[in-house]
Amino acid sequence: MSVRQRTWTTPTGDTRSAWVADYFDQAGKRRHKTFRLKKDALTFVQKASVEVRAGVHVADSASITVAAAGENWLGSGAAAGLEVTTMDQRRQHLKLHINRFIGSTLLSRLSVPAVREFEDKLRASGRSPAMIKKVIGSLGSIFADAQERGHVMRNPVRDMRVRRSSVDRRAEKRSKGRLKVGVDIPATHEVRAIVEAAQGRWRPFFVTAVFTGMRSSELRGLRWQDVDLDRREIKIHQRADKYGCIGRPKSEAGERTIPVPPMVINVLREWRLACPHRRTCENATASQYIKEPYLVFPNGHGGVENHANIINRGWHPLQVEAGVIAPQEVGLADLRAKYTGLHSLRHFYASWLINRREDGGLGLPAKLVQERLGHSSITMTMDTYGHLFPREDDADELAAAEALLLGKSAT
Repeated sequence: MSVRQRTWTTPTGDTRSAWVADYFDQAGKRRHKTFRLKKDALTFVQKASVEVRAGVHVADSASITVAAAGENWLGSGAAAGLEVTTMDQRRQHLKLHINRFIGSTLLSRLSVPAVREFEDKLRASGRSPAMIKKVIGSLGSIFADAQERGHVMRNPVRDMRVRRSSVDRRAEKRSKGRLKVGVDIPATHEVRAIVEAAQGRWRPFFVTAVFTGMRSSELRGLRWQDVDLDRREIKIHQRADKYGCIGRPKSEAGERTIPVPPMVINVLREWRLACPHRRTCENATASQYIKEPYLVFPNGHGGVENHANIINRGWHPLQVEAGVIAPQEVGLADLRAKYTGLHSLRHFYASWLINRREDGGLGLPAKLVQERLGHSSITMTMDTYGHLFPREDDADELAAAEALLLGKSAT
């Protein structure tokens, strides 16, 4: 590798000069790059020599922009048959966040400091920490796809995550905070009031949600053939996305069997008689309905219910009816529901599994809670709900352990 000065004369007679870095990449192909300052050319040569020896160098002329790599990434997702909602999220991350700030930047010029700078720009523009994390994850996925195509040799997002210390990860975890009963998780008396207040078509839906912890998409995609009323269990084999398209659960662990208490079975037996049946086509008449119901919680036409309808027409009004009102909104003029999303009922189910008493014992073990919730790993379960598990190292037990250790009677 070498650095040389190049001088030339412009058509107007002016003399210009620049510094050119000449080198051979790991494939033996000669490359050159021009710089205005000699020190920049020398810095590049030093960096390129290290990358060539490590076999990770990609010349700018062989690289592509982040925007172009993003389009390839979208194409890979479509070819892999990703769900419509997943593809929509990818497009939004690319268009609204990534391309807006670094879309014209070459992949080869994005380093760990550059990614951190991009992260800072997202934060300064008002993006939430959760959104920033998702966007950075998408950027890392774009780099991974570009690596497979030979457009870049390193993934700075992955390198950044490796370099971040455990202190940073602990700080991020602290910023999220723990789920709290009465704030994120409905209290027992609130759930009791909600179950008692639920009427009509919403009663079977919310009773099932409380005692199964199923995700909204799983409830909306639940089929009657997956409900065993005699064995008192529900099998999860599919879910419905926000467009009403039916697909597999979020992960392999999402396919599971959930035992349910008698109350759920009794409510579902009654609901099956009134449940809307599926139509044979979109414009079918009343005589063209299929005789047997298909979905357990369909809309009025027997199709997939819209998630927004469940929230706005069912969940929020039900909380107001049950007296579960956000503290800051108490008043005669405007009553607001306390819990915005259905996931709060999933949180309650998890806490109920963890802390309920069975035959005088403690709640279910963590591994069984993971299986009931359909989490892909025990780490996810413990990170979210670990603080809810009963602790057995209280003061009395520590005193007894101390006495045993020191060979004296506990006082």
